[in-house]
Amino acid sequence: MKGLASTWAWIKISLTAMVITVTFFIPIDSADSQSVALPGVYAIKIYHVNSILYPFVQVYFRTYDRNGLPLVNLNERNIGLMVKGRSYDPAKRQYFVQNLRQRTEPVRTVIVLDASKSMAGTPFEKALQATARFIDSKRPQDQVMILAIRDTKEGYEIVSEYERDAGALGRRLADVKCDGLKTRLYDAIGAAMQACVVTPQGSIEPDASNYVVACSIVVLSDGKDEGSALSRHELNTRISSLSYPIPIYSLAYTKVSPEHFRNLEAISKNSIGKYYLIGEAYDKMQQTLEEIQYIIQSDYVLTFRSPIPVDGEEHAFKIGIEYPTGSGKYTYDSGRFEAIQPPPAPSLSQKLAELNRAVPPLSEGGSPFFDATQPPAVGQPSQ
Repeated sequence: MKGLASTWAWIKISLTAMVITVTFFIPIDSADSQSVALPGVYAIKIYHVNSILYPFVQVYFRTYDRNGLPLVNLNERNIGLMVKGRSYDPAKRQYFVQNLRQRTEPVRTVIVLDASKSMAGTPFEKALQATARFIDSKRPQDQVMILAIRDTKEGYEIVSEYERDAGALGRRLADVKCDGLKTRLYDAIGAAMQACVVTPQGSIEPDASNYVVACSIVVLSDGKDEGSALSRHELNTRISSLSYPIPIYSLAYTKVSPEHFRNLEAISKNSIGKYYLIGEAYDKMQQTLEEIQYIIQSDYVLTFRSPIPVDGEEHAFKIGIEYPTGSGKYTYDSGRFEAIQPPPAPSLSQKLAELNRAVPPLSEGGSPFFDATQPPAVGQPSQ
């Protein structure tokens, strides 16, 4: 966690929020590993916490059903909040929930295209068409980077840096040649992971609109790796060691042999992504990428007003989901936020004023929590 002074400097440069580690991963190197949501259950994963607008805290989280798809129509009725062991009373309106589609923060996606000769012909053409559709269906503020696995010194070619302009991305995509002799798949995915943590480049200027909250990787390949400096085990270890999760979605397709598909399956399941078996059903790629786009845009943001005075310390919180509402089935995830004074930046002051109007403070001495004698409502974590 950055100190307060360095955090302020960081905010003034890029207005990028602090990332707080709230989940940990166990290294996995098996294609038989389970995905985030096991059959019959659902899951929540907090991946980003922003407290630079304190006393308002914004929590970004992703949800999963048994098929790895997001839960729909979540709101304050089935999402409960607890701070330092005490449950918020939703009737006091000190927090609200939004879908990411309702907000302006951009997300980033790195697309990794296998451009080796084994993919040439109809498979590669369908992959290009599906990728173009993925680009066309993104929100205007979202950013896409494209890597092609080719015979370069690094094992990949940067087709496009992060770019918002769908037209520019489409033109660059159309120039990709499918002529590689080797497939350094693991090196290319490793480069995509590194790209997820760098400052946006290309035609994107560093300003408040670049408050990127999430990055995902989409891999289109047959899973074969030849000559990477990274092994599959080393790549999976890197994935497991990330301070915040980067989901990897893989589309396994081929016109030759499916024997290497398990490499993609293991990598995706080790992240919080999803593995898609395409095989030779190339027409499924467009629908699959549309589903991935839907998943990426279906995250939620919970914004709450904290009652804790500024003290420069970290404080624990927990989010609980009851889904469906009234089912009595709950799942939880937890994290921490800093109680810090916002820096005097005009853009932050404007945002604070907007949040104050949306979530007015309670009267003096008022508490956002349930009264001691009042039981938690539906969707609230029990204390």
